[in-house]
Amino acid sequence: MVASLPPPIPPEVPRPAFPPGSPPWLKNAVPAKMPPAGHPAVVIVIDDLGVDRKRSNRVVQLPGPLTLAWLPYARELPEQARAARARGHELLIHVPMEPSVQADPGPNALLVTLDRGEIAKRLEQAFASFDGYVGINNHMGSRFTADRARMAPVIAELHRRGLLWLDSRTTPNSAGLTLAREQGVPHLGRDVFLDNEQSVPAIRAELAKLESVARKQGWGVAIGHPHDTTIEALASWLPDAQKRGFTLVPVSAVVRARQAGG
Repeated sequence: MVASLPPPIPPEVPRPAFPPGSPPWLKNAVPAKMPPAGHPAVVIVIDDLGVDRKRSNRVVQLPGPLTLAWLPYARELPEQARAARARGHELLIHVPMEPSVQADPGPNALLVTLDRGEIAKRLEQAFASFDGYVGINNHMGSRFTADRARMAPVIAELHRRGLLWLDSRTTPNSAGLTLAREQGVPHLGRDVFLDNEQSVPAIRAELAKLESVARKQGWGVAIGHPHDTTIEALASWLPDAQKRGFTLVPVSAVVRARQAGG
């Protein structure tokens, strides 16, 4: 039996027409259109992908477009990222950064003790781990993102490469969004963490918070992880939310709308 192909991106979603020379955050964006005023949009970001292949693949099979953030040290990452993009999901690099608590952010993490040259070297390794992404967000990073001097070269490199910054907001003291505004880097911040408590009822409660945020500001951004409970909660919530009038969009669609004043 011939294996069935993944479903194509729905034809009613127009592909944005970007002129030649558009930055990668636009060229690599998943085709999407923000809903009209009064119809809230939601962004679902799933972090920490790539290391646990089984759960990462289960996330990829969820209806999209989701925004999927891949750890740059995962094995066979180009293959995994291509499969996710073929399913209609948008891609980020989930860059490891130093936390303020005792926890291991992973190989080649950005640390406050590093000089600008080493930060640039580790960023380059992350950028080379796969392609087709629109930008980066931080894995952990509550200490690093709060250090303006260390975050400055990160945001500057995003500006140079034409990529966006999604601030996971692992600390209220993050300098990332302020630096992005100052340097003209497309940016957005997380509104809700879905699975700090890993139970389906708790995740559904956080999804309800996401809906409330989206109703108030027109859009909302939630970040979750490839836990069994998160996948289970999203599998039932995603189609139901869209039936109730919420439009699922990738992160780039909200960034574009905000830049255009929408």
